[in-house]
Amino acid sequence: LIPQVEDTVNLVKRIEKTGIAAIAVHGRKSLVLSFFCLLDRNKEERPQHPVHCDVIKAICEAVSIPVIANGGSHDFIKEYMDIETFQKATAASSVMIARAAMWNPSIFRKEGFFPLKDVMQDYLKYAVRYDNHYTNTKYCLCQMLREQLETAQGKKLHAAQSTQEICEVFEMGDFYEETRAIFEAKKMSLETETQDEDDQVDDPDVIKMTVRFDKREYPPQITPKMCLLEWCRKEKHPQPVYETVQRPLDRLFCSVVTVAERKYRSTLWDKSKKLAEQAAAIVCLRTLGVPEGKLCEGENHLINKRKKEDQECLNNKDHGEDLAEPSHKKANFIEETSDRNVPKM
Repeated sequence: LIPQVEDTVNLVKRIEKTGIAAIAVHGRKSLVLSFFCLLDRNKEERPQHPVHCDVIKAICEAVSIPVIANGGSHDFIKEYMDIETFQKATAASSVMIARAAMWNPSIFRKEGFFPLKDVMQDYLKYAVRYDNHYTNTKYCLCQMLREQLETAQGKKLHAAQSTQEICEVFEMGDFYEETRAIFEAKKMSLETETQDEDDQVDDPDVIKMTVRFDKREYPPQITPKMCLLEWCRKEKHPQPVYETVQRPLDRLFCSVVTVAERKYRSTLWDKSKKLAEQAAAIVCLRTLGVPEGKLCEGENHLINKRKKEDQECLNNKDHGEDLAEPSHKKANFIEETSDRNVPKM
């Protein structure tokens, strides 16, 4: 809210004109908006300040879109029935709840609250099962305890430094151990599935090596795929054909390249289709004993070719001739890639 009711209503009207479907209004003055209004920092209102239901009501009467009232946790909402009380006090179309729902999520239960102990244990079970970070789990549980933070249990919770320690505070150490054991079993099962998927790719006729493409080991614009393509043309072979698959479990890629009716691949899976294809090209080149363009191999014939053609371009320019397109941009030096979608295994 902006301190002046008229200014707040006018602001919401302007927002409504943008075409929004609804707007949520927190019934307290904002520090951010206070800066816009050049107000003193002390004008910001905190949760302990009363919520301005009258201003939310004025907004509801001034606009035609639904208004969602927020900010009633401290003053109004102590139990489920209070949600309707807050809605009527603001004349809003609906209510948004933050802190009251964090204190006890069963606030939404028409029949009444569940015991806080049960709610906290249920929440902790979700936190363990979904591997929630312990600092967030600890924060939410502290919010639920509230005035009980000074008890022995509250102090133990405050001192906990892991999810396991938090579980022990609530006598759920056995649950934690059982859940972790289930996770480990699932992990082993998934690793077995991954190996099975690798086996599906493992055609016995495919030549394999454990290699990975690192562009730092190659000159700019020179890649193994380019070297392989050049070699195939020189030897009068069809251009290389790459078949790439993606593993659903970790979304990594593996590529098999076919050259002269032989297939080659790396045993390592890569994070992108391009890297997987480069690795496959490296396997092929190393098997054939063909230079792959690495810096450590010395001067590369492709680099020499480009230097010569670049010099020719400069000479043509000096003689006023049309500048020819650099050879590395021509089709015969472009790495062949497929526009087809990568299939998932």
